[in-house]
Amino acid sequence: MTDPAYLRLGLPPKASRLAVVRAAIRALHPDTLAVRSFREARKRFYRDMLDQHAARQTPAEPRSG
Repeated sequence: MTDPAYLRLGLPPKASRLAVVRAAIRALHPDTLAVRSFREARKRFYRDMLDQHAARQTPAEPRSG
């Protein structure tokens, strides 16, 4: 299942990892970027967005049934 935050980035599946990170940074409020104690949470958010992007790029396996 795709994260709604990733979908709001509006990136094509062919976008580079750098483009994903840049879009994720732009998606955050400037006050969120300024708070130093949120650094680990921001990193986790960026990693989650990259993971979602990688999952979107890999072809889905056909279901057997």
